[in-house]
Amino acid sequence: MKLSTLAAAAVTTWVTATSALAEKEMVISSWLPPTHIMNEIVWPEFISRIETATDGRVTGKIEYQLASPPSQADLIEDGGADAAWIFHGYNPGRFVTTKLIEIPGLEGDSAAASAAHWRAHQEILGEANEHDGVVPVAMMVHAPGMLHLSQEVSSLDEVAGLKIRSGGGVMGDVLAGLDMAGVQVAAPKVYETVANGVADGTFFPGDTIAILRLTEVLPYTYRVPGGFYRGSFSIIMSEEFLDSVGEEDAAAIQAALGEDFSAFAGSAWDEGNMRGIEAQQSTGQVIDLTGDASAKFDALVPSIQDAVLEEVRAKGVDADAALEIIRSTMAEYSSQ
Repeated sequence: MKLSTLAAAAVTTWVTATSALAEKEMVISSWLPPTHIMNEIVWPEFISRIETATDGRVTGKIEYQLASPPSQADLIEDGGADAAWIFHGYNPGRFVTTKLIEIPGLEGDSAAASAAHWRAHQEILGEANEHDGVVPVAMMVHAPGMLHLSQEVSSLDEVAGLKIRSGGGVMGDVLAGLDMAGVQVAAPKVYETVANGVADGTFFPGDTIAILRLTEVLPYTYRVPGGFYRGSFSIIMSEEFLDSVGEEDAAAIQAALGEDFSAFAGSAWDEGNMRGIEAQQSTGQVIDLTGDASAKFDALVPSIQDAVLEEVRAKGVDADAALEIIRSTMAEYSSQ
């Protein structure tokens, strides 16, 4: 069944089910506009699965602007909301093992990568306990990241010195490797930052540039095969909230999410990415860089991979085994 059909079914189920009184209602924190795929597709499916798993005893509602994007994990730990989605790159130092799924050179779509991210976390990377204080119930990866600029370039040799918004993670490693200057700004502030000339561009997947109207100020989108990076996210829940619903429902909720839901969320990111690319193509340009035009980046890829593996090993986990799980899982999903 196509994702769009699944999404429509999820929304219908959500609207119908939430009309009934549930014993527990989660407060779900979200930090991008209601039209973003997280709020349009992923969260409704999340709520629907939880309602089904608990026979309607637990439901949820989405609320916005409860905290800044980098503060979402703290929001959940402090009891300000019961569930949220976090971008790991916003918390450098706390999340290191999650960079492994972000490295360029991994083959497969976001559904495959998200499932692989979850499996590697469950089997190996979770041992680093980077999500201490919250409960990860799904892992996500957005579509391969692209470079969006306010000016046209013919190759990556011409981007040195440009001021580029960075969200952290491998994105920041790529930015530094291409000799660009990083501007640390959370996603909702990028339009203003670019419009005011503080930044010349940003790295993002397609869906985000469309939702944030960045096609208005960044008319040139540059792609490389496999993407410059992949962005790592997790969906987290409050330990206290899960305790409050009882052991049986808490176990049912976690069983209804995990790898299968991670793959679903990744598929939503893929769909959103296509929307964004189409939006950019309608008013600007989407340019594929290959050969000499992408040579500077191509030369970076092995060193980025090696550096991330070293960072993850330093967290006391088997980075090489985790990367093998990622590669094999992505191949498994890609062959389906």
